[in-house]
Amino acid sequence: MVAPLVSLQSQSQVGALTVRLIYPNGERDPDNHRGFPTPWNALCHFSGLSRLFSHSPRFNGYFRSYEDFSRVHTVPVIAGSYMLMPRYLDRQLGGWDETYFFYGEDIDYCYRIHEAGYEIIYFPLVEVLHYKGASSGLRKESADIARPPKEIRVKVARESVRAMQLFYRKFYSDKYPRPVTALVLAGIWLRGRLRIMKHQLT
Repeated sequence: MVAPLVSLQSQSQVGALTVRLIYPNGERDPDNHRGFPTPWNALCHFSGLSRLFSHSPRFNGYFRSYEDFSRVHTVPVIAGSYMLMPRYLDRQLGGWDETYFFYGEDIDYCYRIHEAGYEIIYFPLVEVLHYKGASSGLRKESADIARPPKEIRVKVARESVRAMQLFYRKFYSDKYPRPVTALVLAGIWLRGRLRIMKHQLT
């Protein structure tokens, strides 16, 4: 992991860096290369517009699959499963927001890194294996190695919804009109209910 560390240390404007995270089957983890969940990005993603126009920056701001994944470039959001950053910046930002219990804290952190005036780098020249969801039991990518009891999966599903609500209220509720905020929070609630019901029934 020397190359990412050298890249981070040589660029004073870089606040964090990640590598190419891959699943055991070799597929790239899309959650480690994405945009912020603005109302527009979320609408395009959950409505399917981002898949329909996968090469369009306008419609695919959620996962940004139009990027060249073979080159080093900046990206708004990376996953907490691999986030390399200087210690002084971590201290400057006050560390992780522990209001989040499960999920969301990495998106929050990336937002604060950008607000502080730093960039986040995607460094695909190094690959790291990621058993995605092994700690939660919610992901199909790790279903063969992580199958916690139903009550744990339901609790984690609830916390994933709370994380989305927390992030939006913290950073976006004052940036968008109240009807937009109400609509987004209603959408989060509805998606959350469906996610929780799925795990209650399995």
